[in-house]
Amino acid sequence: MSVPCLQTESLYNERVQSVAYEPVTQFTPDDPEQEPLSRVQLLIAIALTSLLLLIIARVWLLFDTVVRLPLTLTLQTTALGLGLGVGITLASALLYQLWSAYRRSADFYLNFVLKPLLLSDVIWMGLLPGLSEELLFRGVMLPALGLNLAGLGVTSLCFGVLHMSGFSQWPYMVWATLIGLVLGFSAIATGSLWVPIVAHVTTNLVSSFIWKLQQQAQVDAR
Repeated sequence: MSVPCLQTESLYNERVQSVAYEPVTQFTPDDPEQEPLSRVQLLIAIALTSLLLLIIARVWLLFDTVVRLPLTLTLQTTALGLGLGVGITLASALLYQLWSAYRRSADFYLNFVLKPLLLSDVIWMGLLPGLSEELLFRGVMLPALGLNLAGLGVTSLCFGVLHMSGFSQWPYMVWATLIGLVLGFSAIATGSLWVPIVAHVTTNLVSSFIWKLQQQAQVDAR
């Protein structure tokens, strides 16, 4: 009568050993931490988020006297913004190659945000967040808190948190915070809000277009 028990125990031990040596499925950017959005849902979300940021900026101005930075639309500030945007894009590409945690975080974020969109939709992806985020963070929040290290640090951290879709995406938040520091410093150093706006929009457009084209090339190669 003890034989079935021994057989059961043997089968159990074999199963435990097989489970112990089964490879653990690693997290990939394609494993959704949240339900993916459709193209229409994503475009609506982008528009509503941008509108919300603009409303926050407007309400802030109603309750606080803020000496805002001028736009200063000149060839020089435009060139500075374009150069800064390209520099940020190149730095992001380098960090993508060197830091695996950032690479996984960026892949997840870009898959979630850009994959449902058409190539033409990238224009809205570049313009709406770039304009609304700069008008709030560098246009209102930074001068309201102070054009100094403290104000720069707080606004940059808030900017980084805005780009964190989940706790596992902390590397992307760190990167966004650093970009917030760069964009904020460019506004303070030049005295113009136009520089970070152009840099932000340029970064969004260039990086998004490159990512979409790479994804399309991979699909065509299959």
